[in-house]
Amino acid sequence: MLLLKLALVPAAILLATLAARRFGHAVSGVLAGFPLIAGPIIAALMIDLPPSQISGIGAATLAASPAAIAHIVAFAWLSRWLSWWACLFGAALAFFAVGGMTTSAWIPASVGIVLAIAAPFLALLLMPRTSRIAGAVHVPRSEIAVRVGAAFVLAAAILASADHVPAAISGLLLAWPISGSILPSFTLPVHGHAATVTLLRGFATGLIGFVMFFVSLVVLLRAWDANWPSFAVAACVSCAAGGTVHWLRQRSARTAPVR
Repeated sequence: MLLLKLALVPAAILLATLAARRFGHAVSGVLAGFPLIAGPIIAALMIDLPPSQISGIGAATLAASPAAIAHIVAFAWLSRWLSWWACLFGAALAFFAVGGMTTSAWIPASVGIVLAIAAPFLALLLMPRTSRIAGAVHVPRSEIAVRVGAAFVLAAAILASADHVPAAISGLLLAWPISGSILPSFTLPVHGHAATVTLLRGFATGLIGFVMFFVSLVVLLRAWDANWPSFAVAACVSCAAGGTVHWLRQRSARTAPVR
């Protein structure tokens, strides 16, 4: 499972970067927000684990998802004034502050699900108001290689650290938004604040698909007690939810200023 995650993380970063080269920052962010890493990992876990255990993993993932939202909103706002590394540090503080609350044992599971569903929509409302950056993005091959390498190193560092910290911190580390850290950290110094916010708005939209995947998965596993049918339906719900919100936002933004 360790090797699977270490392979999927750079692959997801590569896919999102290639999407930016072809379609722009917004589509890159949407793809990065989808469960491109978590989905295949859940599928691999389903080979050996029963539905009840998969449901528990899904519920734990949902509990940590508002922390990922706090991370990208904090990065978006800080990118107006600070360098990428300072934004990443501030985003990390927001991640652990929110994650420490939402993953607390005293929060009922139903409340956690509601918070997880609401969080991406709240992020879209809280994002800074900037010009929408449309069009393909020039990303040199050398930068693509650096992005993929950085993603691999960050994923390896997180997975290695998770074994040496308390369980509560370990769970949050495993939920760390790697794509939401790597992509804006490269986008900000090269393309600026507005492009970074465009990317992170897309990421928040993709996280709607991420959250709906796990909400559907948890609900269906508890109702059907069957891994693969639940996974298939959850994947469809994820694509439909994230894709629909992205289409609606693109449609409403056609009259917005484009730079």
